[in-house]
Amino acid sequence: MTSVPDQLALLKRGTVQIHSEKDLAEKLALGRPLRVKLGADPTAPDLHLGHSVALEKLRQFQELGHTAVLIIGDFTAMIGDPSGRSTTRPPLTHQQIIANATTYTEQVFKILDRDKTEIVYNGTWFKNMTFTEVVKLNSRVTLQQMLQREDFRNRIDAGSEVRLHELQYPIMQGWDSVMVRADVELGGTDQLFNLLVGRDLQKEEGQSPQVAITVPLLEGLDGVKKMSKSYGNYIGLSEPASEIFGKAMSISDVLMARYYLLLFGEILPSDAHPMEAKKALAARLVARYHSQAESDAARADWDTRFSKKDLSSAELPIFQPGADLRILALCAQAYQDCFQVTKSNADLRRLVEGKSIRLNDTVLTDAKSELAPAPGDILRLDKKHAVRIG
Repeated sequence: MTSVPDQLALLKRGTVQIHSEKDLAEKLALGRPLRVKLGADPTAPDLHLGHSVALEKLRQFQELGHTAVLIIGDFTAMIGDPSGRSTTRPPLTHQQIIANATTYTEQVFKILDRDKTEIVYNGTWFKNMTFTEVVKLNSRVTLQQMLQREDFRNRIDAGSEVRLHELQYPIMQGWDSVMVRADVELGGTDQLFNLLVGRDLQKEEGQSPQVAITVPLLEGLDGVKKMSKSYGNYIGLSEPASEIFGKAMSISDVLMARYYLLLFGEILPSDAHPMEAKKALAARLVARYHSQAESDAARADWDTRFSKKDLSSAELPIFQPGADLRILALCAQAYQDCFQVTKSNADLRRLVEGKSIRLNDTVLTDAKSELAPAPGDILRLDKKHAVRIG
């Protein structure tokens, strides 16, 4: 295996906290594959790049010869992780969770090595626990400990409710670590409390406590909020190749270096040309989640459409206009029908004012006017979205 110092240097890159680095070095020095745990609650069927940050770190452990233990939280997902939440999560049925887990695991193996991954459902042990065992497990954690969590405390201070079942979540996540005898657990920065509960429970069970490693929460395309489908600032792992490429090209130059670090574990050279580095990032993402051939095609299509400004030769979605041919209505329909993107009238007016919207080579400047598009015409919506009239 790679030397301990070299492993540490790689594994520390892109992390926020390692609790503790000394413990990790000692575990690596054992010379055996470590059991590295990552919990995943399939509360939705699709993953985005924000989810991939911890998965990429888990992949690094695999490449160093360690074992990835992926916990599918079919029981914890019915509670919903309260970390970072200002309200209680809506409950899901076990049937919904299992359906989500199917597509979730398919996407996970676009990153992880399937042959070096153990997949375990935590319902395996929780569904067989008696109420007496649940009470005994709860007795190991105090209410004072739970109220140290910033998200619980903030909700109480704001007069928002905290449901008692939410207090179970950190305990259940911690017990997962006991059951799989985790050496290391990965999680986002909002997961630190849960990871430390696992350490405490392992100590009580006579196990060597796991090393807790937290990774950053990835900012979305807006560069401000964390990546989330609810914010509309995400890149989905299962999105079409052209959409992944186009979205990646929209990130800021400042954010690009962070994406290189968190998604590939690489330091972007300070002298890298911003546009070329961004194209390389977009191409690598498409290659990772689709194929090299689709990556090459997406880059060539981007160059045709935007670098060479030759939209007439590009592959564009075919758009069938409805009865309302006013610019704002037409563009809103094109975004929704062809890209599943919802744009408000205010958003569209800003695009008109910014001279982004064009019909063929004509810039459209009057948001109140009506168009008379003909089949074959090209309606350019913004820097990365254009359609061909059908």
